[in-house]
Amino acid sequence: MKKYLTGRFSYQTDVGKVRLTNEDQAIALTNASGNVLLIVCDGMGGQKKGDLASSLAVHTIVSSFKNRKGFINTYFAKMWVSKIVRTANRCIYEQSQSNENYRGMGTTLVMLLIVKDIAILANVGDSRCYFLKNHHDLVQMSEDQSYVAYLLRTGQIAPQEALVHPKRHVLMNALGIYPSASVDIKVIPYLNEEILLCSDGLYNNVPPDDIAAVMKGNDSIEQKVNELIAIGNKNGGSDNIAVVLWEAQS
Repeated sequence: MKKYLTGRFSYQTDVGKVRLTNEDQAIALTNASGNVLLIVCDGMGGQKKGDLASSLAVHTIVSSFKNRKGFINTYFAKMWVSKIVRTANRCIYEQSQSNENYRGMGTTLVMLLIVKDIAILANVGDSRCYFLKNHHDLVQMSEDQSYVAYLLRTGQIAPQEALVHPKRHVLMNALGIYPSASVDIKVIPYLNEEILLCSDGLYNNVPPDDIAAVMKGNDSIEQKVNELIAIGNKNGGSDNIAVVLWEAQS
């Protein structure tokens, strides 16, 4: 088992070429115990303050993470992830109920906590987590909680149809919409894979092969983040773009 995880990260958001405001949030950080936390949120609500929802989620989770000295084992790490996501949900929901202007605001959340050789993935909505397996194969680790993803899983549409489906932006789940949260949590063995978290503004505009090609390249991690966003904007920039990259050092 790894005693201490070391690596490098970079993150950035971009408004894209179509939206007037940026409702995406992205962050990566480590604590004194060497645990790694990666987060992407894609706010929803537009005039109903999707930007507030996503920033509330990130602030709530990051503040709690910074105040922790570490995790005794996987069980306690998973319990913290579950609890803090539900706390973030409650913060957003209570804020939305306190002000008419904020009613209906919410956000996606994809969050990865790495503790030594275990990764704990939490997902609400359709932002994504990818692992680059063996520095070669891009594998989606999260499962989209969207209407089109549901149609795909149940065999009602083909993958090609999903790319252009008129309801591809309709979510089946989001943080802050209801008093309690439904969150998908997975515990995954972590074998030093390169990791990408992103909002749909990236993966809807950049094919998986192009994402993998950038991740496999020799540029600095900051350059890779910038390149992914540049490709997304070159291919239309149809939404805000959020990107977090993590590369472990063996």
